[in-house]
Amino acid sequence: MGFLTGKTVIMTGGGKATLKDGSAGSIGYGIDIAFAKEGANLVITGRNVAKLEAAKEELEAEYGIKVLPVQADVAAGQDNEAVVQNVIDSAIKEFGRIDVLVNCAQASASGVTIADHTTENFDLAVYSGLYATFYYMKCAYPYLKETKGSVINFASGAGLFGNYGQCSYAAAKEGIRGMSRVAANEWGPDGINVNVVCPLAWTAQLEKFQDAYPEAFEANVHMPPMGHYGDVELEIGRAVVALASPDLKYMSGETITLEGGMGQRP
Repeated sequence: MGFLTGKTVIMTGGGKATLKDGSAGSIGYGIDIAFAKEGANLVITGRNVAKLEAAKEELEAEYGIKVLPVQADVAAGQDNEAVVQNVIDSAIKEFGRIDVLVNCAQASASGVTIADHTTENFDLAVYSGLYATFYYMKCAYPYLKETKGSVINFASGAGLFGNYGQCSYAAAKEGIRGMSRVAANEWGPDGINVNVVCPLAWTAQLEKFQDAYPEAFEANVHMPPMGHYGDVELEIGRAVVALASPDLKYMSGETITLEGGMGQRP
């Protein structure tokens, strides 16, 4: 029995992905595993239903929790608040409560310079990341207030350091950081803690980025001082679980940078 047994976590971007070697290949799935080990039930969202179902099958079989997959895609040209509200309503119908919201989902046209960026490229990053985080926070707020829950949002070194070829991605992530700080101030009196994680982990997306844009990869992605990239479960996932612990309520408003197992608070 973990310390989150009976709690409910909404995890955006929680579908299963694997690296070329077959190991866990997404930050979202690594976080799924970390929460599952502590007994939390999961509501996982994403665009790819097959990845969501694969995650559900493995997590339920391995850890004895319940997983509710809900297909959801925040994108330009649709009623995104309704899309997100459906996820929230589904979570409440299935589990009756929301204790933790993790906003991890993000798509972008990384490797494309500002001069070559299109409106569609920019919309992809801002809708899937910044707008999605806004709507999930807004719609989950009443239930997080009831449980005095936690919000963990994801930003990136791309915004902190101005990575080449990642203008829309960096813009979305910096918007998330700013909004999270506002939420920490507004929601602190409600007992809700809000934190931001800026991770560097080796993922399937990073593998694809390296293959597709080797020059941008070389310019932006550097081996951390610890000599390895963060493990999606043991280092990123466990840090997120720790931020959901009632013992860390005092940390609301922090930005945590995780690079190869090394945590910093800029």
